[in-house]
Amino acid sequence: MKYKLVIFDFDGTLADSFPYFLHTVNILAETYKFPKIDTENIDKMRGMDARQLMKNAKLPAWKIPLIASSFIRLMSRDIDQIQLFDGIPDMLKQLSDYGVRLAVVSSNSEANIRRVLGPESAALIKYYGCGTSLFGKQHKFKKAIEKSGVTSAEVLCVGDEIRDIEAANEAAMAFGAVSWGYTRVDALEVYPGIELFYKPDDIVRTVLGNNLSEKR
Repeated sequence: MKYKLVIFDFDGTLADSFPYFLHTVNILAETYKFPKIDTENIDKMRGMDARQLMKNAKLPAWKIPLIASSFIRLMSRDIDQIQLFDGIPDMLKQLSDYGVRLAVVSSNSEANIRRVLGPESAALIKYYGCGTSLFGKQHKFKKAIEKSGVTSAEVLCVGDEIRDIEAANEAAMAFGAVSWGYTRVDALEVYPGIELFYKPDDIVRTVLGNNLSEKR
């Protein structure tokens, strides 16, 4: 197989949480005094990276952990509103059945992630690197490697945001971007050397390579 470890982002990659994010961030805007998201600007914002979004919202860096913590707490309360994207449980099981190690690295909480995944899918994940800072994923990526006993060349990171790409590059790992997440595809595809996934089966084919075709 091409990769022995796949590290997934959660929100926008495994879980369809963008509608909930849009609703909740406007509630938090009142609490933390930043501009609400106008529905007319959503498409434009989906082309921005995290730093551009912070600048657009006039958010100082010190407020980010407070807002993130509040968002995670509200999601825990409303967790029944968050669902996995179609095909995600089957994709995780298929990779695991072939012996691929699975990890999740996310700024969300492990408790929220496990509840959305459900017990069967959650049990397939061998490493949870949760509660990461907005720009600190590369450190958890490296820890996932240490726990899994693989080399960086044997790892594929899968996410939906530009900051995920940047973190994978800093950790010297391959990256695959999903088309169904928070960031528009055209904003992702300008980055050279990344894979683009349009459905979960694309991830399976990329990771397993010849192993998949040989078994079939």
